[in-house]
Amino acid sequence: MIKKTITYMGFDGVERTEDFYFNLTKAEVMKKQMSTQGGLGEKIQRIVASQDQPEIIRIFEELILDAYGVKSDDGKRFIKSKELSIAFSQTEAFSQLFMELAEDDKKAAEFVNGIIPADMSKQIAASAKK
Repeated sequence: MIKKTITYMGFDGVERTEDFYFNLTKAEVMKKQMSTQGGLGEKIQRIVASQDQPEIIRIFEELILDAYGVKSDDGKRFIKSKELSIAFSQTEAFSQLFMELAEDDKKAAEFVNGIIPADMSKQIAASAKK
């Protein structure tokens, strides 16, 4: 799980600084891995190598929104829903994060590595090298 602190201007003209959380569980990563020909790592590597900008943008948006959630007050759950993802996508905070990842390969890699469980990150990287 990663926490991104983002300062942004709300649509009401008020500057806000908020913490946003992103995480993919092992089950979510496995589902993405198994539903993608050659695996998720290989797919991302293929798209980046081909410089297919529309597909790169689609994947980053999908990863951000799939990973976005809210921690429960008791810390037992990381709550995700289509409604929460849509609400986040409609904020300037989403726009700023999206642009940051689209413009900086290093930050994009850090984000992806941060939302994937560490042991699975190594597994995905290994599958991408095959």
